[in-house]
Amino acid sequence: MEVTGKVRVINPEQQVSAAFKKRELVVTTEEQYPQHILIEFTQDKCDLLNNYSIGESVKVSINLRGREWVNPQGETRFFNSIQGWRIEKLAAEAPAAAPAMPAAPAFAPATNLNEDEADDLPF
Repeated sequence: MEVTGKVRVINPEQQVSAAFKKRELVVTTEEQYPQHILIEFTQDKCDLLNNYSIGESVKVSINLRGREWVNPQGETRFFNSIQGWRIEKLAAEAPAAAPAMPAAPAFAPATNLNEDEADDLPF
């Protein structure tokens, strides 16, 4: 799956445990009702965000993750997360000029039509 939009927030890297680190990115979609999508980059993917800044248009490849957790009282809870695994800058949308097409040769109208001749076309 992919999310496109403008970078709104790039949080610093968080060392969650000795073996786990993450970095969060918020992308604001550009649709009728813009959405602010929080995307997590984990482990070695954290470094992918180093070359991006707020306001840039990006396309982020994501995976949806879901997990189950049972609290100490025995209640089951479900959590979702959006994990990014690739990010790329979108080119500035400049109107591209259409390549010039050579003009089609002009044909003179046929003058030797004979309505009485048999037509062998099936239609």
